[in-house]
Amino acid sequence: MTASTLMIQGCTSDAGKSAVATGLCRALARRGVAVAPFKPQNMALNSAVTVDGGEIGRSQAVQAAACGLEPHSDMNPVLLKPSADRSAQVILQGQVHGSMSALDYHAFKRAARTAVLDSHTRLSARHEVIVAEGAGSPAEVNLRRDDIANMGFAEAVDCPVVLVADIDRGGVFATLVGTLDLLSASERERVAGVVINRFRGDRSLLDPGLEWFTERTGKPVLGVLPYLHGLHLEAEDALPSERAGDAELQVVVPALPRISNHTDLDPLRLHPQVAVHLVGPGETPPPSDLAILPGSKSVRSDLAWLEAHGWPAYLTRHLRYGGRVLGICGGYQMLGRRIADPHGVEGPPGESTGLGWLDVATTLAAEKRLTRVRGTLNDGAAVDGYEIHMGETDGDDRQRAFARLADATPDGARSADGRVAGTYLHGIFEHPEARETLLRWAGLASPETTDYAAQREAGIDRLADTIDAHIDLDACLPEIAG
Repeated sequence: MTASTLMIQGCTSDAGKSAVATGLCRALARRGVAVAPFKPQNMALNSAVTVDGGEIGRSQAVQAAACGLEPHSDMNPVLLKPSADRSAQVILQGQVHGSMSALDYHAFKRAARTAVLDSHTRLSARHEVIVAEGAGSPAEVNLRRDDIANMGFAEAVDCPVVLVADIDRGGVFATLVGTLDLLSASERERVAGVVINRFRGDRSLLDPGLEWFTERTGKPVLGVLPYLHGLHLEAEDALPSERAGDAELQVVVPALPRISNHTDLDPLRLHPQVAVHLVGPGETPPPSDLAILPGSKSVRSDLAWLEAHGWPAYLTRHLRYGGRVLGICGGYQMLGRRIADPHGVEGPPGESTGLGWLDVATTLAAEKRLTRVRGTLNDGAAVDGYEIHMGETDGDDRQRAFARLADATPDGARSADGRVAGTYLHGIFEHPEARETLLRWAGLASPETTDYAAQREAGIDRLADTIDAHIDLDACLPEIAG
């Protein structure tokens, strides 16, 4: 069996191609189609651990869930995790290949292409349909040579492409026409049509523009998707833009320059009793009950950022007045006495003095730990999570573990007074028991029980319902829809 492949590309970053691809995956799966997601190349700091022990972009893990599948390394064969403005860690078919500068990676793309096509071939042998997602825009002419993210991949596997444009940004017709004009003749030919995303208002006012566009380009508008207010879909990378409001429990999180896996915060953002405040540079952290130091792809650099922006003083006051502090992964490492990077894993070799609220020290190592785990917190509450880190942490506070894993391995550490804790577990707020335990620890007397898994599924189903209502798959894409 060889699968049919449909590729969703965006005229711009954040045009909504991940959402469209996710909705298509669920819509096709509900029709009984054996569908799988695929993204040849992804640049993101939100990632997930796969069933085969690899690492892929978080958006492909969500799309796998939309298909009813476990995430697999073949679904995102190239993942780039930026560690600085001009360099990134390269994850190839789920495993660390090394760190490269932008120029070095550009030269490496021919080798990466082999991995991309091999992974696509394996997925195609196991499924009927592959919904592939592009990265950025196919009209980035400076990146056209040896492209594996957009049209270079589409031409290599000879698949149709749907272009997605965000009308909420304005200039949607200029964006669509300009994108098509910058494509080569063969690339334009394989564009099956376009989808206009995030439309607000009366559709009849848009119809004259749609008719003009089809006459101008010869490309059909396959659908106009409405703006979905309040939609929850785990982010590929971008920080959530909504502002936190009043709530019983106030949570503050520094928006680190290299923040990673901030999807850890999603169950708190959706909790009716919790307000999450992401605080960026130049902003004053408000009073809070819980401060969370999140994951980081460049721990020592982000630690220096915290110090430069006054966070140690804020956290000192926060703890003095009875607040709690939780560090997750890189944030856990920052809470210790020292972070050593003798081999230059995340930047120049060296050592940094930590914040010192946990009696532990961390040494970064070249081998990355990628594993899914289950265990219990100190009160016996069940916790599920996953580990993605390149450090080993030890010290006296490790004797007071944050959690005990199923194999009896201790995870994390707690301070002697119990007000500071650190863990390597991502996803700790997703399990209802663990979330309620941690919210009580943070000061919420009676946490409501919420079902985050159901909230996540509801968002995926809402996307699929929107796709079904506004895109006629049977008429527009009969070879894919079946």
